[in-house]
Amino acid sequence: MVNRFCSGVYCIDTGLRSGEENMEIDRKLMDAFLDGRFQEKYGRESCLWRFYAWQPFAVTMGYNQDMAGIDLEKCRSAGIDVVRRPTGGRAVFHADEFTYSFFMDTALDNAELYKVVHEVIRLALQGLGIDAGFCRSTLRDAKTGGAAGSVSCFTASARHELQVEGRKLVGSAQRRTRGVLLQHGSLPLSGRHKELSGLIACPGSTESEEIREEMERKTVSLEEILGYVPEYSKLADIMTGAAGDYLGTRAVRLGAVELAGLIDSRKYSNQ
Repeated sequence: MVNRFCSGVYCIDTGLRSGEENMEIDRKLMDAFLDGRFQEKYGRESCLWRFYAWQPFAVTMGYNQDMAGIDLEKCRSAGIDVVRRPTGGRAVFHADEFTYSFFMDTALDNAELYKVVHEVIRLALQGLGIDAGFCRSTLRDAKTGGAAGSVSCFTASARHELQVEGRKLVGSAQRRTRGVLLQHGSLPLSGRHKELSGLIACPGSTESEEIREEMERKTVSLEEILGYVPEYSKLADIMTGAAGDYLGTRAVRLGAVELAGLIDSRKYSNQ
């Protein structure tokens, strides 16, 4: 691809974090774009990819989503974090998962960036031998999807999200603040993301079962496609290479020192 809009591609792998740590890092990286610190150091038209995972497992809720949809006591009893994302969308259970965040300060519209991000992920999936395609329309609208559509992110697909054989593989959500875009995305390594159905606050079992059946029918994981769970480190390497290749430049890996400088905190520099 001829690079039309990005002068530099940077990637950082922060590994396993708690739910609150993961969201705090993204909020602080967003701040580094909003106040211009990232652009001053790495270039005004540069983008940043962050790769990470979750320990303990966590449920993230969309920025405007009602927390009443999740059984908070059940999550606490199971040792599962519940946190709010700075991006929109609906609930996601982050268990065996490869997660990304994408940041860029640009005049390009959200839909264009959404497509570019998923083109990069599609290229990375090709490196695993997976032929993913774009969803052309929504699978189910939240307003008409019953319990599944109103609570679970993975039971609905937007245009340019990725599917394999008609089942959704990557769930993503965006937030735009002034010119800066933050996009979150989840790539399930196994089918454990479907366990969200057991964490829904439901008056009975019917809604939970509906969500489980919907997720079984309309979502898929890398393990289900490949027959094995790819190593997290391999995925980080493949994604880094794909981000550079698709955007027509070499992706530069940042480390703990650079992260600490961007988020202005020593808390995360030694983990």
